[in-house]
Amino acid sequence: MRQAGRRLAEVLDLLAAMVNPGVTTTEIDRTANREIRRRDSFPGFLGYDGFPKHLCISVNNQVVHGIPDGRKIVEGDIVSLDCGLIYKGWWADAGLTVACGEVDAESARLIEVTKEALDLGIAAAVPGNHLGDIGHAVQTHVEKNGYSVVRGYIGHGIGRDMHEDPEVPNLGTPGRGIEIHPGLCLAIEPIVNEGDPGTSVEPDGWTVITADGKRSCYFEHTIAIGPDGAEVLTRLPEAV
Repeated sequence: MRQAGRRLAEVLDLLAAMVNPGVTTTEIDRTANREIRRRDSFPGFLGYDGFPKHLCISVNNQVVHGIPDGRKIVEGDIVSLDCGLIYKGWWADAGLTVACGEVDAESARLIEVTKEALDLGIAAAVPGNHLGDIGHAVQTHVEKNGYSVVRGYIGHGIGRDMHEDPEVPNLGTPGRGIEIHPGLCLAIEPIVNEGDPGTSVEPDGWTVITADGKRSCYFEHTIAIGPDGAEVLTRLPEAV
């Protein structure tokens, strides 16, 4: 899984650099497919439960599962990239939200707080803690900054399949849920709304949007639990 994670980190780094005014979501999708396959991997999202593209791209008020459709990215957008690949039978799943050019101060703060929430969730993923400790760390940071945690879309175990047990909610009570132990692999993915947590699904059956039309943000890493804590598998070494 380390090798799968490293490959996905490289791909996401390239895709994030593409988020510039005038670039289309289709161009990013095509690049994702090409770069994943160049790394002897398979784009795991393609065909997963019928998903028609190689990654999810969600813009502004789109929360998750956006289908690349030729939309042109413009200055001030915030763009969430969610991607997964399979390398030698092992999954990696990760993503991030990228600002396109200059964004307003509130959008920049939303991105910063969501990324911090992921880091805090990862820091709580240590042997002897429980899944509730991860969710509590995420929820507490998000809500104290005036944002809301999206319900219904959560993190998960990962390995030979993208979605394995256990479920990893982005809210919780310390000490609740299964105990975290070495060898456990998780995808932790805070999904944070600028406004209230309500969502709805677009007619395409995939794209989730905020109910109030405000912006949403997302960050995700695949991690492996070791004796001393979490190893982030989908982070480039130079980004540590």
